[in-house]
Amino acid sequence: MRVLIADKFEQSGRDRLAASGCEVLYQPGTKDEALVLAIQQSRPDVLVVRSTKVTQKMLESGALKLVVRAGAGFNTIDVVTASRRGIYVSNCPGKNSIAVAELAFALILALDRRLAENVISLRKGEWNKELYSKARGLFGRTLGLIGLGQIGLEMLPRARGFGLPVVAWSRSLTPERAARLGIQFKSTPEEVAASADFVSVHLALNPATKGLLGSRFFSTMREGAYFINTARSEVIDQAALSQAITDRKLRVGLDVYAAEPAGGTGPFADPLGQSASVYGTHHIGASTEQAQEAIAAETVRIIETFKETGEVPNAVNLAQRTPATHRLVVRHLDRPGVLAAVLDTLRAAQINVQEMENVIFDGAEAAVAYINLDKAPLPEVLERCRTENANIIELTLLPILRE
Repeated sequence: MRVLIADKFEQSGRDRLAASGCEVLYQPGTKDEALVLAIQQSRPDVLVVRSTKVTQKMLESGALKLVVRAGAGFNTIDVVTASRRGIYVSNCPGKNSIAVAELAFALILALDRRLAENVISLRKGEWNKELYSKARGLFGRTLGLIGLGQIGLEMLPRARGFGLPVVAWSRSLTPERAARLGIQFKSTPEEVAASADFVSVHLALNPATKGLLGSRFFSTMREGAYFINTARSEVIDQAALSQAITDRKLRVGLDVYAAEPAGGTGPFADPLGQSASVYGTHHIGASTEQAQEAIAAETVRIIETFKETGEVPNAVNLAQRTPATHRLVVRHLDRPGVLAAVLDTLRAAQINVQEMENVIFDGAEAAVAYINLDKAPLPEVLERCRTENANIIELTLLPILRE
């Protein structure tokens, strides 16, 4: 199996891929038309990327079977085109959770102690203990979490360590689960904003979260509160945040921006990143050695599993629900050609198979096939399936019930 790695990737991961029998093409920094050309020429089975965008043209240029995002999220990959071409898309969720949670708390602490100004002042030869000794302190203050996935969950033990009670909102959070976690349930993001001294965002980007936190949210935040975003810039209304910095006197810690340079270096002109009220970092949330080693190991696991079994862990573009309306249950003797004959009959009747599984009984004498169909076969089609193959024991047609 040929694996093209188009971004920086740990040596340990490359060594493991080679040891498993993969041909590894390591070409970090390859992107845009250069990556299209690389895919055309080398025709890899698997493409591994981190921040590099995977476009329709790239997906249509070679014979890719799998694209792995070596990180959380997959918004940089054209998943629609990948799905249309039968290319798996997978990622490595949760492997950077601790690293991102650590950065979120670093930003909270830095804001509270004004660490950046302290360092800059000292480097300029200035001593101003009178100014910089003024800090609120964290203990006993309330941390609000927007999103409670794996990164949000990693915030909880760190909050307990600092003596912070936690209020949280997540689409999946219930009052019962909140009680089990030892946190306070809030029914809306705005309720979190109104209750917290520090708000930290840990949302995945999808159509439901894009622009979720806007002027209504920021107007309910406490005056002088801290706002932290180490998730995705797109979940925030940037103009509303900028206005709230002025109106609500928010202090802000950001690791993500609407206008980030495409590469690892470049000019940066996002006005939020240049605000005196904003502590900014360079989208480094997942960039610890621990996190990158964990992501590399997970990437290797995905590729090895695919190579050995054909299955893809963490696949993000498999249909949660197919157009199937009926299930044909075929109880049959385990003989060559039984299912092929059934499928030929269905094809002749213009009935499409959406999913199929064949379960073998102990001793390999009999089996049951479960065939999901996009419409119900007419009675004469079912009768043809029964009578044209003596190895079929029984046919049953069941409607697929949808909630």
